[in-house]
Amino acid sequence: MSKNQQYAEQYAKYAMEQMRRYGIPASVTLAQGILESSNGQSRLARNENNHFGIKATPAWIAGGGRYGVYTDDKPDEKFCSYDSVGDSYEHHSRFLKENSRYARCFTLAPDDYKGWTREIAQAGYATGSKYAESLQKVIERNGLHEYDRQVMREMAVQGRESGVENNPLRTPGGTGNGGDYSFPVEREEFLFITSPFGMRQDPMDETKQQMHKGIDIRCNGDAVLATENGGKVVAVNTNKNTPGGKSLTVEYARADGSKVQCTYMHLGEISVKAGDSVQAGQKLGISGNTGMRTTGEHLHFGVANLYADGTRRDIDPAAYMAEIAQKGNIKLQLLHNGNDLLARYKGTEEQTVEKSLSPDGWMKKLLSSEDSGVGMSGCNDPIVEMAMMAFTSLMLLAVQIDNKNEEEQKSAISEAMDGRRIDLKSLLPGMKSCDLTIGGNGKATLRADNGELCVSRELTAAELNRLSVTLNDNALTEEARRLRVTGMLNTVILSEAASQNFEQGMSAQQGQTENLKR
Repeated sequence: MSKNQQYAEQYAKYAMEQMRRYGIPASVTLAQGILESSNGQSRLARNENNHFGIKATPAWIAGGGRYGVYTDDKPDEKFCSYDSVGDSYEHHSRFLKENSRYARCFTLAPDDYKGWTREIAQAGYATGSKYAESLQKVIERNGLHEYDRQVMREMAVQGRESGVENNPLRTPGGTGNGGDYSFPVEREEFLFITSPFGMRQDPMDETKQQMHKGIDIRCNGDAVLATENGGKVVAVNTNKNTPGGKSLTVEYARADGSKVQCTYMHLGEISVKAGDSVQAGQKLGISGNTGMRTTGEHLHFGVANLYADGTRRDIDPAAYMAEIAQKGNIKLQLLHNGNDLLARYKGTEEQTVEKSLSPDGWMKKLLSSEDSGVGMSGCNDPIVEMAMMAFTSLMLLAVQIDNKNEEEQKSAISEAMDGRRIDLKSLLPGMKSCDLTIGGNGKATLRADNGELCVSRELTAAELNRLSVTLNDNALTEEARRLRVTGMLNTVILSEAASQNFEQGMSAQQGQTENLKR
């Protein structure tokens, strides 16, 4: 297999996804990647994940985008640097889509690779006079146009057309910030998310898993902004020697009596005080790198729902930002690893997807929704967070192996969330009954009955951590994960049973001793 073909096989998934979203032939994207990055081996590709030779504009740099300095047409030119190759592919598509020089390309059919290569060359993408011919040779010699045909077939079966999900950055009238709604940081293009909401490897301890209750937005001394009108600053922390550093929280009231709280952490400066009223787009402070749990400058942006009954639940900020983006006609994206984090929560797109959600997707949707019966506790107790993590992961594992169809699995997931109880008998069929319950204190209690002995024990932090790490280890097969989890649960039950038997034996022995004395 040639180096061209190896590159194509490795990155075809990115190119095909860009074709689905923007209508750019996957063959053309791959051919450009092959030529511009020397099959991914150029210094720019290896050091900066830049596979298309795109230079860093002033807007890119002002928006917090990283860059590397290299000699190209001129010495010491600045080129975009990406967190991943997927981000490079996404930015390449956006570069073509948003640059008027390439407008003629998007009038062509998504599988017209010859027309696309000609228009890209004529628009001046590269200085070589035979750039179009070079691209076409790479495509034809390596059969890259087969990827175009595959995408076209897929879209036809789904009744969709390539490029309809082009996600333009802006609409006539502005950048999207301003009016009644705003994103927490202003950008001309998109916000780079270095760490999304959900479970992740603890950045301060690689051996641990951690629930990340917000999103991290790459910043560089940016103004952080209020997201809605009628907000009230309810908390300000000016102590930089705390985990979140200098931080503040803004609260927005809802008509049903509930509230939404937006929290900004690791700030360099704070421009408001507790009790202040704020409006959408108003400057609240400046991004920074304060706090004891930060590995570089960024804005940690968290969102929580406070319900009328006093309960608090952290939600995915992407869900909240998708909501205000729709209300405020904000067309920017939250870009992480080449994917828009807002896409999963956007109106019609979400409704379409929901019909065919897997139990895994169904669980994630419920967990991130406002009416989730479980959610995250919102407290800072790591034990509680591990309990929640173990609960949700065990829930999915249990329903998946219970020989239920998808609708039954979804129903079981919803019921488990409402009752905070998982039936684990499918994992431990030798038990008469076995379940895990999350109590009002957020602690996990395992109960089991083997027909002879009933045990009930609160899981320790160490046990929860082992469960969480195993359940979220993507390197394990489903079977290996199931066996390890079953072994852990059996160990807990057997150790508790042994303890009870010992206590009963000691009690009986003590009784016999007392009888002999009498």
